[in-house]
Amino acid sequence: MAPKIMRRRMTRVAAAAAGILLGGMALVQPVETAHAQGPVSVADLAENLADAVVNISTAQTVQGRRSVPMPQVPDGSPFQEFFEEFFNRQNRDDDQPRRVQSLGSGFVIDGTEGIIITNNHVIEGADEITANFNDGTKLRAEIIGTDEKTDIAVLKVEPETPLKAVDFGNSDTIRVGDWVMAIGNPFGLGGTVTVGIVSARNRDINSGPYDNFIQTDASINRGNSGGPLFDMQGNVVGINTAIISPSGGSIGIGFAIPAKTAMRVIDQLREFGETRRGWLGVRIQEVTDEIADSLAMEEAMGALVAGVTEDGPAAKAEIEPGDVIIKFDGKDVEAMRELPRMVAETAIGKEVEVVVLRKGEEVTISVTLERLQENEVTEASATTEDEPADKPAEKSEVLGMMLAELDDALREQFSIEEDVSGVVVTEVLSGSSAEEKRVMAGDVIKEVAQEPVATPADVEAQIKKLKEDGRRSALLLLSNPTGDVRFVPVRIEDQ
Repeated sequence: MAPKIMRRRMTRVAAAAAGILLGGMALVQPVETAHAQGPVSVADLAENLADAVVNISTAQTVQGRRSVPMPQVPDGSPFQEFFEEFFNRQNRDDDQPRRVQSLGSGFVIDGTEGIIITNNHVIEGADEITANFNDGTKLRAEIIGTDEKTDIAVLKVEPETPLKAVDFGNSDTIRVGDWVMAIGNPFGLGGTVTVGIVSARNRDINSGPYDNFIQTDASINRGNSGGPLFDMQGNVVGINTAIISPSGGSIGIGFAIPAKTAMRVIDQLREFGETRRGWLGVRIQEVTDEIADSLAMEEAMGALVAGVTEDGPAAKAEIEPGDVIIKFDGKDVEAMRELPRMVAETAIGKEVEVVVLRKGEEVTISVTLERLQENEVTEASATTEDEPADKPAEKSEVLGMMLAELDDALREQFSIEEDVSGVVVTEVLSGSSAEEKRVMAGDVIKEVAQEPVATPADVEAQIKKLKEDGRRSALLLLSNPTGDVRFVPVRIEDQ
């Protein structure tokens, strides 16, 4: 084949450099025209994974409701009889039971057993669940187990031949910026592939106690729920479960349950039909900068114990309200929301070391975890202390609060239960730090800076000591009238 001749003028030097001089003519090597090229295609990966992703369709019977109120018309109006007949007939029709259908996504993790994973909210309340496969096959699915706290459901179908399945990957190793791919059933369109990156990790979107989502900008829409989020090796690193969108469509903010979180839940649902989580028996709150300052902590970290469940594992190990849990089973507790997940993922019956910060000192405590029950009471039980009888109530103003000794009259006035003890707040001054922190009349101060108080003088003495120590805020342990307690930092500059 004759070489292609470039159709533009060239100098002899350029021609010699580009090709071969032959008889005064330049025989030039062919030059390919440069073309723009996009990112590496994921077509092979998508094709290989598509058969393991299923569309989940559900149906349930719901009772109708009267949704069309009849307009008000004057008595005797010629339209009165017409409207009554029309709307009574309309509402009778609305009262009839009706079938409601919904769509979602899922994926196969065990082709031989026919095990499919999806979101709990996809199949919740369903009478019928059908898995629709990429080749058109439809199989009726039954529920093996569900977990509302992580929004995971395990389904089972009965395949005639083994199904295409996918494996879970290591969600701990993915990094922000890594490419990921979602396959699902957005808006009921069927198998749809979208690609994006990991936008963030460890997201808390306040959907449950164990929030730890992967955020991605891969398009996730209604109907994608329960579908897999793949890494570029074809492993499932997340289960798509939620989006943030003012319109209901994708705006590039989607969330997936990490594979590590999902795998333990799925294993338990397959084995027991339910989840079995560890239980510590504490009620905790966030350590804010103000609380950290009031406790003389160098940085805000850990989980502040606001209450301890009576006869729970923490109570038996003598963990106390006011302790700040900074390590659990050898792992640092960087933030409050990390502790529930750490505890839940720990085996029931395991003895773990819990490091707490107590009055400025680190204390290591051994705790044997028990099983969390769905109806477990985690609030702290208030202790009963003897109240002085026939003693005039002492009153004073401290930190923008009017305080008084808790007597029978005040107990009745604010409906404070008998087992609540301490110093009662009778009024909160406008513009004070106490008002800013939502301290209310009827709240009872049980401790100041982790020291019990029984009179306004006790409160004043503790505040004075904190000021002498250069503290900028005082940590109050408050109880509401029914006995629920919380820690509140109040600026002492107001004093």
